[in-house]
Amino acid sequence: MSRNYKFHNPEGVYFVSFAVVEWLDVFTRNEYKKILIDSIHFCQKEKGMEVFAWCIMTNHMHLIFRSNNGQKPELLLGDFKRFTSKAIVNEIKENPRESRKEWLLEQFIKAGAESSNVKQYQFWRHDNKPIELWSNKVIFEKINYIHSNPVEEGLVYNPQDYVYSSARDYAGEKGLINDVIVVR
Repeated sequence: MSRNYKFHNPEGVYFVSFAVVEWLDVFTRNEYKKILIDSIHFCQKEKGMEVFAWCIMTNHMHLIFRSNNGQKPELLLGDFKRFTSKAIVNEIKENPRESRKEWLLEQFIKAGAESSNVKQYQFWRHDNKPIELWSNKVIFEKINYIHSNPVEEGLVYNPQDYVYSSARDYAGEKGLINDVIVVR
């Protein structure tokens, strides 16, 4: 991994994107997205995560965040990804409506077998490509990029119409994540 894609500043604000292995469209079901939202709430309350922007797409997530309690941002993100990986895989296993269950689990096992640090199921790809946001210009570029994703995918016409994003917060409405720090 390039030196440019590492967490260098423990107090920095970072843009990260992380995708499901093989870019599988797992987040077409709201119950899986809810796990991510609940996990962000937990990380905000218990682990000192400050969230500036976020968006859940069908196969990946974007997040702008900072760790405000002294925990290294890479450890905070690692905890989030580990927990959500296990929780989502378990939800897939237990979901009687999941028609793709066997196929998805097979893909996660296959990805886990190819990874040196995964015991069974690998849900998330390992690459996060954290980018420290060092200026307001760069912060606004990334926020606009995140909020434009659902529009570019044809899911909505206006960013604030997409429920699984902080665009609502930036439009003065209440979004699904509590205490989003809106940058003006």
